Amino acid sequence: MATQYGRQENLGHVVFITAAAAIGGFLFGYDSAVINGAVVGIQKYFKVGPVEIGVVVAIALLGSAVGAWIAGRLADWWGRTRTMQVAAILFSASSIGQMLPFALWDLALWRVLAGIAIGMASVLGPAYIAEVSPPAYRGRLGSFQQLAIVLGIAFSQLVNYAFVRLARGDVNNSLWGLQAWQWMLGACVVPALLYLLFASTIPESPRYLIAVGRIRQARTVLTEVEGEHVDLDARVAEIHQVLKTEERSSIKELRGPAFGLLPIVWIGIALSVFQQFVGINVIFYYSSVLWQSVGVTQSNSLLISFSSSVINIIGTFIAISLVDRIGRKPLLLIGSAGMAISLATAAWAFSYARGLSLPPPQGPIALVAANVFVLFFALSWGVVVWVLLGEMFPNRIRAAALGVAASAQWIANWAITVSFPALGKWNLPLTYAGYSFFAVLSFLFVTKFVKETKGRKLEEMG
Repeated sequence: MATQYGRQENLGHVVFITAAAAIGGFLFGYDSAVINGAVVGIQKYFKVGPVEIGVVVAIALLGSAVGAWIAGRLADWWGRTRTMQVAAILFSASSIGQMLPFALWDLALWRVLAGIAIGMASVLGPAYIAEVSPPAYRGRLGSFQQLAIVLGIAFSQLVNYAFVRLARGDVNNSLWGLQAWQWMLGACVVPALLYLLFASTIPESPRYLIAVGRIRQARTVLTEVEGEHVDLDARVAEIHQVLKTEERSSIKELRGPAFGLLPIVWIGIALSVFQQFVGINVIFYYSSVLWQSVGVTQSNSLLISFSSSVINIIGTFIAISLVDRIGRKPLLLIGSAGMAISLATAAWAFSYARGLSLPPPQGPIALVAANVFVLFFALSWGVVVWVLLGEMFPNRIRAAALGVAASAQWIANWAITVSFPALGKWNLPLTYAGYSFFAVLSFLFVTKFVKETKGRKLEEMG
């Protein structure tokens, strides 16, 4: 009985530290999606067209690619928690900068800085959580990252809606000396400071501690996260055996015969690219503009965006409950099939758009299809890709491979985000049909190339 109590106590501690690390995911979601409510305000404030606003929205994603690229190396040099602290400082500074821009290029620079922080958080959260989680719970705990992301997205839409309501329905109206859209972008500083606080208190990853020779601290952390019933000597030896003959993960370790990279790295890259090429972030970056373009008011479009975020959260909870039960691969296949059908349905509905309106029944069908798409994404690719990226790579290359895969994800995200305004204006139905096509391809890819990782220790990956 005491042993069971001790295990529950240890699990409670692990849940706490993984939730603290996942605040970076919350900031990732908030800072990524908050621009949705600010797009119209920025466009009017700086008097720019769709091309310029598309660049400003998407430029943060290039920063994210840089942040994801460097995060693995920094995490191996400085440790996971120290690198989290750096990301938290970048989040704080960029939030204030975006809140008070004096020119469009100034806003763009602060968004690049925010993007670097987002990219770092996208790597650090999954890596840290995977390294402190017991194998039996790693899938569910790894899901905390995506849960935090979707909570951040939902919170940003709720904040956007609150500010536009306070500003009497227009994001360009004055509110406490600034325009409402400026407060939307600046509110991120509050969770950023919380992230800094928690990143300064959670323990370092035991695998990092063993890698740098801090064995006593590693044993302490392993006791805290895996319990006193674990044979610490055996666990330390197991981790040390994997690490002792290996250099810290670097890009050169990723080289292989398959077009210059190891096959497992290409699989990680492809998972990241497919996650974005289905167009999920079009919903979270442009949905308010999209719904306004078919006749919905500014305030109501933000409310619809918030409802999509709530559905995103529901889907994420479904994934968390299933990822360690039915496995990673089945969830991906279910999600791909559901996304393909719902995106094709949305494409059909948007083909009936006439000017600034969608006629019945196509209007309600488009709304339902978009939210069904969000649901299937959230219960599958939204969670599972992050879980897989945190656990699928061998120890010797995990940090570097995760950085490369996450960088590919951000570049794919940038490509979709920067292209959507022009593609949507040119042919919105065909654009959504293209996203549906990539969902079909993702199903075929998972069927052939993705292996199940449920229940395996990180030291067994190879």
